[in-house]
Amino acid sequence: MTSVMKPGLRPANPNFSSGPCAKRPGWSPDALKNAALGRSHRAKIGKTKLEQAIDLTREVLRVPADYRIGIVPASDTGAVEMAMWSLLGQRGVDMVAWESFGEGWVTDAVKQLRLADVRAINAPYGELPNLATIDFDRDVVFTWNGTTSGVRVPNGDFIPGDRKGLTICDATSAAFAQRLDFAKLDVVTFSWQKVLGGEGGHGMLVLSPRAVERLESYRPAWPLPKIFRLTANGKLIEGIFKGETINTPSMLCVEDYIDALLWSKSIGGLDALVARADANFKVIADWAAGTPAVEFLASVAETRSNTSVCLRFSDPAVANLDDAGQQAFVKGFVALLETENVAYDIASYRDAPPGLRIWCGATVETADLQALIPWLDWAFAAQKAALKSAA
Repeated sequence: MTSVMKPGLRPANPNFSSGPCAKRPGWSPDALKNAALGRSHRAKIGKTKLEQAIDLTREVLRVPADYRIGIVPASDTGAVEMAMWSLLGQRGVDMVAWESFGEGWVTDAVKQLRLADVRAINAPYGELPNLATIDFDRDVVFTWNGTTSGVRVPNGDFIPGDRKGLTICDATSAAFAQRLDFAKLDVVTFSWQKVLGGEGGHGMLVLSPRAVERLESYRPAWPLPKIFRLTANGKLIEGIFKGETINTPSMLCVEDYIDALLWSKSIGGLDALVARADANFKVIADWAAGTPAVEFLASVAETRSNTSVCLRFSDPAVANLDDAGQQAFVKGFVALLETENVAYDIASYRDAPPGLRIWCGATVETADLQALIPWLDWAFAAQKAALKSAA
């Protein structure tokens, strides 16, 4: 099928999925041996574990002391929905979206919450919207890092410190790999299953004092399900932010998150996590710069994600195919790598342009990405030869 020889070295860990992501290096089920299984999460042992997870989150992420951190159900999605349903509606809102999850939040604001004053500020895959058009006298909802487009905001400089509205930031594929400017963010959400490779189902909700003030002074016009309620009798339910979760958490997942946080501390904390993700991204960036086969989906270098790295095939033999043809090429490409146990789950997200999405977060070893590169060349040569022979 191709004259290109199959590489000899395989990645030690072929897990490059963008969620759930690779477990931290050296992980084994033995890391969970001290989980508080069979015990109430409200018992002293359970609450202590949950408080430890919150405290370690604050330490590793460098969350300001006056911000609340809570563990909430339903992953990052649950955390974003909780924030939107509880906080929006007092003033107009700018919904900023440049990929599928951001578009989902727009849909929720318009079709589910049916807010009266919504501005959608959009950009196509691969681009950021014009951030200067955002009105921060209004509330603003945006993703820090577009998981399905590989496009991130470069920093928080576009957000004014004296804003009147709240900023609600979905940071699920950014937290622990990119530096979040908490002073510019009133709500930050993320899940355990992204950069730290934790298990799914649990989300994190981080609230600024301004967000707490809104919660205690504003009551939405719509009813709130119990699972979304953050206040009682006009006051914040402080217990949520001290380990008293709204519904029963998996103590096995809590133990796994604690393990990932302790690993993060052991390697040097946030600086080390960002450096690992940056080093991983550089492997893919160097390869993309040296091959005509692919290019970044993100058109501007400063906006390229260092976690969910999205590429498209730029070789004319593939780029000139229609959408169905490109989808078929990608399907065959990733199937070759999966068959060889070299890389799993690296096709682009279903709503994104056809291409690749390779997770480069902090739990991925740089050596594994280096070992992957020759296999990417091999798979491309094989698929291109198959395409030529079928013509």
